[in-house]
Amino acid sequence: MIKKLLFAIAILFSLQSFAATVDTVSIYSSAMKKAYKCVVIKPSSYKKSKEAFPVVYLLHGHGGWYANWIIRVGELKEHADKYQLMIVCPDGGFNSWYLDSPVDSTVRFETYVGKEIPDYIDVNYKTIKNRKGRAITGLSMGGHGGLFLGFRHADRFGACGSMSGGVDLIPYKKNWQISQKVGDTILHAANWKNYSVINLIEKKPTDSLAIIIDCGTEDFFFAVNNNLHQKMLKLKIPHEYIERPGQHNWPYWKNAVQYQLLFFRNYFTAMKGK
Repeated sequence: MIKKLLFAIAILFSLQSFAATVDTVSIYSSAMKKAYKCVVIKPSSYKKSKEAFPVVYLLHGHGGWYANWIIRVGELKEHADKYQLMIVCPDGGFNSWYLDSPVDSTVRFETYVGKEIPDYIDVNYKTIKNRKGRAITGLSMGGHGGLFLGFRHADRFGACGSMSGGVDLIPYKKNWQISQKVGDTILHAANWKNYSVINLIEKKPTDSLAIIIDCGTEDFFFAVNNNLHQKMLKLKIPHEYIERPGQHNWPYWKNAVQYQLLFFRNYFTAMKGK
C-alpha cells in the first residue's frame, strides 16, 4: 500500500514538473503612469529550451481583468504546452475597448497593450521579437481589441483574431460606457466610425495579416461579425471565419480559443525561418 502511495505521489510530482507555468507580473505603463497586473503562461519546455517562443496576447472582455482567462479556462496551460507558445493575458481596464481615447487623455490602452506590454515581455522572456512571432486576439470587448490592435499595429503583430467581438461600435451607442471612451454621438460622431473595426479594415495595413474571426449564431454580436465577414470578402481581405451555434458566454469561448490558438500555431510554423 505504501509503495503504491509513493508511486502515485511520484507520478503527481512528475506531471507537475512538466506542466505549463503561470506568472503574474506587474507591468508599468509610461503612457498612463500606472502599473497593471498581467498573466504570463509559459509552456513546460520553456525553462530548458534554448529556442525563443511565439506569443499570443489574449484579451479579456468588458468588466473583465487580467486573470479572467486563466480562472475561467484553466486549460490554457495545456494549450500552451500543446502548441508550444506563450500566452499573455493583459489587463485592459474595465471598459477601455483597448483604445487611446480621443476624449479622455488618461486612457491609453492601445499604447499599453499594443506597445508597452509586448516590449516588456520581449525584454523579460525568451520570445520571438518580431511580428512573425506575435498574435493578438480576445473575447467580446477584447475581440474588438484583437482586431483593432492587429490592424493598427500590423508592424508588431503578424496575426490577429476575435471571439464574439464587438467589431462595430455604432449599433451600441448606449451600451457598455463606450461613449466615455469615444465621445458623444453628436459632437464626436466621427469617432464612432473611425474606432470601429468594421470601418478600420478599409485602411488595411501594408503588412499582411493572418486573421481569424469566430462568433456564435445566437450571440448578440453575431450580426456585426457576419457583416464584418461579408465586408472583408468584398474588400478581398483574406481571413478565416467561423460561425456555429453558441451564445456570448464562457462555454463558447472555452471552445473557441482552442481553434484560435491552433490557427496562430499554424501561422507561427509557416513563418519560421522566413
